[in-house]
Amino acid sequence: MKYMILTYASQQDYDGMGGKDTGKPAWTEEDFAAMGAFMEKFNNDLAESGELVETRGLAAPVLTRRLGSKDGAAVMTDGPYAETQEVLAGYWIVECDSFDRATEIAARLGETPAPEHVRATAYADIRPLMESREDLVG
Repeated sequence: MKYMILTYASQQDYDGMGGKDTGKPAWTEEDFAAMGAFMEKFNNDLAESGELVETRGLAAPVLTRRLGSKDGAAVMTDGPYAETQEVLAGYWIVECDSFDRATEIAARLGETPAPEHVRATAYADIRPLMESREDLVG
C-alpha cells in the first residue's frame, strides 16, 4: 500500500532557515547542513529499502498561489500568508506493508536536526493514498 507523509512549515519557518531574524533564533549554517545531511540519509535509506516512491520539498509560502471561488467566480490569492499559517512544506510517498510501517518511517523525521524551537512544533501527517472509490470509507 502507498502512503503519503506530509510535513508543514510557515513562512516564518522558511525565513528562519534562510538565516533571517524572525523573533526566534535563525538557523545557523551548521543547523541547515545537519538537516540536509539527515534528509539525504533518510531518503537514501528509504530508496535502498525499496519503500521510497517519491519525495519533494516545497518552496516557501511566499511563492504560493491559492485558487478558489466566490459567488461562482474564480478568486486567486498570492502568498505570503500570515507568518504563522502553516502550509505543506514537503512530502514523501512510500510504499510499504502497513500503516504501522509508514508511521515508523514518519516517526524518524522527529530525529531531524533543527533548532529546539522548530523541533518543539514539528509534526507529520501520514495518509493512505486511495487506489479506488472504496478507499474513501475510513
